[in-house]
Order: sequence, then C-alpha cells, then structure tokens
Amino acid sequence: MKPVCARWPDMDKWNLIIDVAGCENCNNCVLASKDELVGNDFPGYTAPHPAQGRGVIHIERTVRGAAPLVDAAYVPKMCNHCDDAPCVKAGEDGAVRKRDDGIVIIDPVKAKGRRDLVDACPYGAIVWNDPLQLPQSWFFDAHLLDTGAGAPRCVGVCPTQAIEAVKLGDALMAQRVKTEGLRALQPELGTRPRVYYKNLHRADHGFIAGSVAATVGGRLECLEGADVALLRAGAQLATTVTDVFGDFKFDALPLHSGAYLVRVSHPDHGAIERPASVGADSVVLHDVELEAITQP
Repeated sequence: MKPVCARWPDMDKWNLIIDVAGCENCNNCVLASKDELVGNDFPGYTAPHPAQGRGVIHIERTVRGAAPLVDAAYVPKMCNHCDDAPCVKAGEDGAVRKRDDGIVIIDPVKAKGRRDLVDACPYGAIVWNDPLQLPQSWFFDAHLLDTGAGAPRCVGVCPTQAIEAVKLGDALMAQRVKTEGLRALQPELGTRPRVYYKNLHRADHGFIAGSVAATVGGRLECLEGADVALLRAGAQLATTVTDVFGDFKFDALPLHSGAYLVRVSHPDHGAIERPASVGADSVVLHDVELEAITQP
C-alpha cells in the first residue's frame, strides 16, 4: 500500500478553460484580479500587488479581415501553470514551486530580487513589482481555493461565462481537450500549460470571407442562399451558404497557407470563381457579383 503522502500519478489538478468566442473585453477578470491582489498581503501566496501597471491578468486583442467583414477577438492571458514550467526550473531553490494540484506559486519571500524570473516565462505572464522588487503572477487564486472557494474570482465575474475552472485528473482533462478541440498557447514550447482555449483560431488563424450580390430587377442586391465552396488544389475543403446579407466566411485557415479558390453559385444567377491567397492576414473578397441567368 502506498503511503498517504505519496503523489498519485493522476490526481485531480486545476485547469482553466477560456472560450475566446465568449470574451467581450469587459475586463471584469482583470479588475477582479486587481481588486483581490492590489494592496492585500496573503502570506505564503503573494505580497501586495501594485495599483499601477499591468496586472497579472490582461487581455490581448486580435483584429482580422477588412471592412465590411472585420472580426475582433479578445484573449485573456495569465500564468499558464505549466507542468514543465521554465520559471519553476529557474526558481528551483524554492523561489517558485509547483503544487500537486497543478498550481504554480512564486514565493513572496524567497523570490525577492529575482528579476530573472520575469524573463524565465516565455509567455510574459510574470510581472515585476518594482516597489517590492518582486516577481508576481496569477496564482489561480489558490488562497481562495484553499479556504473552500470553488473557483478563482475571474470565473465568477465573467458575464458571458467564457471562463471555466475545472479540477480533473490528467486523463479526463486530455479527453476534454480532444472532445472540445481545446488548445494551449504555443504548444511548441513544450511547457505543457494548464490553461486551455476554445475557438483560439479567432486569434491565430485566418479566414476567407466575402459578400455576394446579384442584379435583381435592374438593381444590385445582397444575395441570400447562394452556395459557396472553398477549394484548394482541386479538392473541396468546405461549403457554406450566404446569409441574408449575402455574406459568407470560411474560418480557421492557417496563416500563410497560400492559394485557395472560392466558387459561388446560385440556381437563378449562375456561378463565379474567385482566387484568394491567405498570407499574414485574412482575406475579404469584394465585388462578388452574379448576373441573372437569361431564360431561353
């Protein structure tokens, strides 16, 4: 029998899931974190955070496309509580520790003066408290969880419920990641973050979109119900139908993925093909116009 103090290989650990599609940049999570930490001392967890400067939670905006089809996405960012955290390695003298429940804590005493820990985080999630000469991060509100709270404050204050905290074993969390298409930031770094995102493509992928119009009764009008296909190298990748405004969109395309072909067709207005090339940004096709088919 294993001793009680042994670390079980798949014990429940904290994870955060953020739905980028649900974030509206209200900044409630940012303000709640400030409210909880600014001027408040939680021994063993953190020293008081400063009122000025960037907080340990911040929101980054990504704008894609061009008028009239512009998409703005907001990505809340904070400490990722990585399982292979560079900051833990840099602070292996006890300045930074990884708890058995997955939470990373920067010790407010042992980390004093350790500005190198700020640079150790490849995500830029550690901020420097200059008055106290102390690196600080979002520590999952562990001081609240340890006294019975069911989630960090950022979860409760989100009006769109875009943030979820879950405590699961690694196997169950991996199943959620696969089933829900969750992604972590910069997985190529190999840090194994415990903060996951839904709909992250809105911040790091491109789209091809356009507005389709047709001449109806001598007037150019938005064309609803046109069939639109996305092709690449002769293969059809996806299909959609234009909405009431004549708009269509193919999203989650890798940036710099190159040439595509968009084919638009309608039983009463014929068909048209337009090339599109995805580079560093999304592509908006203008003047996609169909003509009425002349009846014999």
